Amino acid sequence: MTEDIIVPWDLDDTLNDDSYVPMYIEEMADKVLTYYDLNVTNRTVVATKADKGGLIWKIETNKGPFSLKVLHRRPTRSLFSLGAQQYLVEEKDARVPPIFKTKSGENFIEMGGKLWFIAEWISLTEASKDLKGAQQLCAGLGEFHRLSKGYEPPRGSEKPSRLYRWPRKYEKMITKMTWFKDIAKAYPETIASPTLLSCTDLFEQQAKEALIKLNESAYSELIKKGNTEWGLVHQDYGWANGQLGPGGVWLIDLDGVAYDIPIRDLRKLITGQMEELGFWDPTWMKGMIEAYHETNPISQDLMDLLIIDMSLPNEFYLQVKDLLYEPTEFMDAELDSIVKGIVESDKTKWPALEELKEWKGAIT
Repeated sequence: MTEDIIVPWDLDDTLNDDSYVPMYIEEMADKVLTYYDLNVTNRTVVATKADKGGLIWKIETNKGPFSLKVLHRRPTRSLFSLGAQQYLVEEKDARVPPIFKTKSGENFIEMGGKLWFIAEWISLTEASKDLKGAQQLCAGLGEFHRLSKGYEPPRGSEKPSRLYRWPRKYEKMITKMTWFKDIAKAYPETIASPTLLSCTDLFEQQAKEALIKLNESAYSELIKKGNTEWGLVHQDYGWANGQLGPGGVWLIDLDGVAYDIPIRDLRKLITGQMEELGFWDPTWMKGMIEAYHETNPISQDLMDLLIIDMSLPNEFYLQVKDLLYEPTEFMDAELDSIVKGIVESDKTKWPALEELKEWKGAIT
């Protein structure tokens, strides 16, 4: 259902803390709720996306607690993620919050150029920040990937896919390494400039070697299976969006789901944890992969691809890429410290990956 209301979403930069919501958005929420058979007694802000106009409320109603969410992406893109949420719940009985329908039986209300929807509120707790907790998350992720296979989006939605874009991502990273060096040279007075100039060549070479290995891998054959055969990746999975609840791990905040080879999610989870640890720990890596493998078996080709994707300088790139926007402010003491930490951690990365290569036969 679409409500034709023109809304100045550019004012959402006024969402400058975790709980403030402009009155015009609160009024829209009131209007949205009239389309549901619910008597709302309380509404509490849970999270906001201040720069994009998305947010979540927890609402208390006569039928129990729910979440009311306004999705910050384009309606056609949000339609894809809502269709996925419905598919996973209704067709696959996945641990994903069920969507609560409107009075007319629809999944959402479109208002102000965005999609709004209500889902059941699931009481969740974060997994422990140790290897056991990481393994629980990996097992839940594998189950999600397996159950998401076969998803066909609703008519009129976008079909976001990262499946065919792996080489492009690698190439983009290589190109931007040159930009990083050029900017560091242009602003030698900044604190982080010498550090960036001392290590970017190393990370650029790693990215080039990873691209060569990707082109030599089974990637081109794997993608021939197509989007629906591979299913969905979450793209923002971790301790916040994978939590423990009734029956096991629940996945929430599916706004960014897209088609892709699923081990990209697993790679992000592993490399993010290695960054958190400050060094690359083969015991953690193997334990996380084994837990994932139990719920969504990893083939030899996928294992090779996982290792190749981990060999990219992902951590360095993620921390440095924003310097392109405000280089003089960004290349400060904090960035200098972060990059030095990544350089030290990188020394432990390659022995860990070699150990993983020797071990991979045990998992596949």
